[in-house]
Amino acid sequence: MDLDMLNMFVIAGGTLAIPILAFVASFLLWPSALIRIYYWYWRRALGMQVRYATYDDYQFCYSYRGRPGYRPSILMLHGFSAHKDMWLSIVKFLPKNLHLVCVDMPGHEGTTRSDLDDYSISGQAKRIHQFVECIKLNRKPFHLVGTSMGGNVAGVYAAQYPEDICSLTLICPAGLPSTTDSKFIKQLRELQESKRIDRIPLIPSTPEEMADMLKLCSYVRFKVPQQILQGLVDVRIPHNEFYRKLFLEIVDEKSRHSLHENMSKIKAPTQVICPGCFWGQCFGRRHPRLPRVHPGELRPLGGGGAAPQDSQPHPGVPGTAAQHRQQQEAGLSVAGSHVPMPG
Repeated sequence: MDLDMLNMFVIAGGTLAIPILAFVASFLLWPSALIRIYYWYWRRALGMQVRYATYDDYQFCYSYRGRPGYRPSILMLHGFSAHKDMWLSIVKFLPKNLHLVCVDMPGHEGTTRSDLDDYSISGQAKRIHQFVECIKLNRKPFHLVGTSMGGNVAGVYAAQYPEDICSLTLICPAGLPSTTDSKFIKQLRELQESKRIDRIPLIPSTPEEMADMLKLCSYVRFKVPQQILQGLVDVRIPHNEFYRKLFLEIVDEKSRHSLHENMSKIKAPTQVICPGCFWGQCFGRRHPRLPRVHPGELRPLGGGGAAPQDSQPHPGVPGTAAQHRQQQEAGLSVAGSHVPMPG
């Protein structure tokens, strides 16, 4: 073999080996760094850009795609201890010509965290309103989406600032009284009685606890490698003290049933997607505080947790502004079922 040809193969092999070795080293030694790179890659691949907005001395971090147009913008609020990037697996299915905004909730990821802040559901709704005004998202009514804790905040926001909202989607929302106790609710009651706040199921501190939390929150069952579980824990551990404080705030009497208490004030057409979530408050046939709704079936999806990216899809869930307008004409849509609203 020609020497030049051999050198070319050696150089090519070395060039390929370096990223492979870097990946293996990251996977084994720094799995949390690999997770951050994963989110960075998907943001770029999906065209999501990260920006910051400031209200007085308070900073919001958010990602967005597209620009405001004749279709309503969409603001997405994540759940407890998550961040804006949790929506990436949903964003990839949405039309690229929609204006999407995913914000880090108060105290999460790149948004300001302050011991003096009000982390009750009502307090978070006020902060989100400040963010909306910062980026002038409410120049025209927008579609608001929230999941779990973010669903609770989204519902309260829609009740408190009805002029901002053209339509609302709540995915496994917290903030409603449960008709039956789920396994998760029973665990919470046991923790309250024992006062063991260090064992909250949604605040893992070991790979094993992380695996249990993923089972609790996800419909799809999948095997997660131990190193990835460790990486997920490593990312969260520096924030666990804040998560405990936040969790106690949102399950306190002031916030526990915030959505329920504000439902009668929600005027916007509302879609509720409830895939048998761990909050345990499946709507049955009709939630009594849904405003001006004729009796009709509110159907939960086929099963799930509280993570929308891991829930079973449903063909009736709208994904475009045109479908949202159809919802407005039809009234309230819940998991693909349409319930007409009288005048």
